[in-house]
Amino acid sequence: MDALDLGVNLFVTLFALLDPLGNIPIFAAATAGATLRQRISVSALICAFAAVFLAFFFFTGLGLLQFFGISLAAFRIAGGVLLLLLGLDMARGDFLSSFADKDAATDLNDVRGYARRRFQRLVVPFAIPLMIGPGAISAIIIQAGEAEKIGPAGTVASLVAIAAASLVSFVCFALTGPLGRLLGDVGLAIIVRVLGLILCALAIQFIIMGLGEALPGMFAGSVTTPYPAGGH
Repeated sequence: MDALDLGVNLFVTLFALLDPLGNIPIFAAATAGATLRQRISVSALICAFAAVFLAFFFFTGLGLLQFFGISLAAFRIAGGVLLLLLGLDMARGDFLSSFADKDAATDLNDVRGYARRRFQRLVVPFAIPLMIGPGAISAIIIQAGEAEKIGPAGTVASLVAIAAASLVSFVCFALTGPLGRLLGDVGLAIIVRVLGLILCALAIQFIIMGLGEALPGMFAGSVTTPYPAGGH
């Protein structure tokens, strides 16, 4: 694998794991009533944070886990539990109302103040772990090892892939206005509940994978890897 292949693979992986298209309904609900400038400012802060956070784990992730004595299996399980709690809130509770900002419509010219408030509210649970979950962090740590084998070109390609995935996410979130108006409150609520169910299943899969790594032989291969590459 050369640097170009590494960068393309990492970009595709991060785009799937960050899932900006799937998270648009939640972002639209979280910024309901905001102006285009306010929404762009919020999305810029969130995606810049995502890029910095992913780059940080690219350089320090494996060493950080080793420093604290945390295995990737334990990290998967902990991340899965956190995602499960978030998914349950999304599937059965009035999840969208928890993101409501009563000040959003009071001062439509307050771009910086609104962006700062929304960013502080959305760092957890939207940026982490909904966007940057155990899957994204695990992928970054694994790709860091591959980049080290290639050399400086691999590092540059990986950082470009992180920046590109964050930029695409920014564009998706910045253009949520038309989608929010199209779906309305009812449509957004339905989509978020369905996504919550999917997130619960994904969280269970992370937990199973973590347990499978920590306790080999505990689960059948068809459970820990239900759709292996090239499988039928």
